[in-house]
Amino acid sequence: MAVVNPRQVRAFARATGRLAKTDRLDAAAIARFAEAVRPAVRPLADAATRRLQALMARRRQLLEMLLAERNRRRAAAPALHGRIDAHLRWLEEALAEIERDLAGAVRGRAIWRAKGALLRSVPGVGDVSARTLLAQPPELGALTRRQAAALVGVAPFNHDSGKLRGRRTIWAGRAALPACLHMAAVAAARGSNPAVAGFYRRLRLAGKPAKVALTACMRKLVVTLNAMLRSAAPWRPA
Repeated sequence: MAVVNPRQVRAFARATGRLAKTDRLDAAAIARFAEAVRPAVRPLADAATRRLQALMARRRQLLEMLLAERNRRRAAAPALHGRIDAHLRWLEEALAEIERDLAGAVRGRAIWRAKGALLRSVPGVGDVSARTLLAQPPELGALTRRQAAALVGVAPFNHDSGKLRGRRTIWAGRAALPACLHMAAVAAARGSNPAVAGFYRRLRLAGKPAKVALTACMRKLVVTLNAMLRSAAPWRPA
């Protein structure tokens, strides 16, 4: 199947003069877009991968609910603390159950065990990051470095016109991946990964803003992880 951003299809429809919007017109616009643009085909995830993705999505939901309830408790009247605490305990137990299911799912599949071990061999990449990378971009390891960066949303896009050289920006990428790689890059840049930490320091000394330097570290990480999965070789310090 091919998955495309609906904004692209809508922009294509407007560019062809189709301003009205109905289900019938949308279907026609999608068909014309597919015929003209030929978007890349993405392999369908198998049942085990879909289950892993569902478990990871549920884990994110539970973490969001835990954070929201803890924030509510700070502002709530003391009379409500007991009920909120009971809900917090339930959420923590549900999160622990999801964590057990995730660990079991990865253990139960030899290819995920092997890939997970490769991913975790990189300092800064922990269990959560490894599971997210296994679930969300199953094609990681079969991409070019530019495709891998674009997948996570850390590929810089030019904004040039004539002699003007605009500021490069990043956007897009699959939803759960930027946050996953951001946390891994922060841990790596703080010293857990000497190669990434040194790269971060060089960028900062060169005058790059902290956010730009950290984004570059995210790109370096995903390119490295993609190459490792492609070659089935664990990380080795430079």
